[in-house]
Amino acid sequence: MVNLQIAKWGNSLAVRIPADYVRQIGAKEGDQLLAHLGADGALNLSLPSRWNRKAFAQELADGTKTLPVGASVIDLLRQDARY
Repeated sequence: MVNLQIAKWGNSLAVRIPADYVRQIGAKEGDQLLAHLGADGALNLSLPSRWNRKAFAQELADGTKTLPVGASVIDLLRQDARY
């Protein structure tokens, strides 16, 4: 946990995020953060999801090509399992 100071920036107020935190979340200058105010007054900042729907759909399509047709996945897992 780190104590941060609120400072004046033009007509707004700003908080500096420590460089170590920025590196940990993978943010860079110019990125936008989502802000959420919790019921207890907590301010939560997060990067928008970098999940790509098209890339995910393509990954699923590629994965289904390698699945055996008509075979039960559970049966295949059981055959490969070592009890």
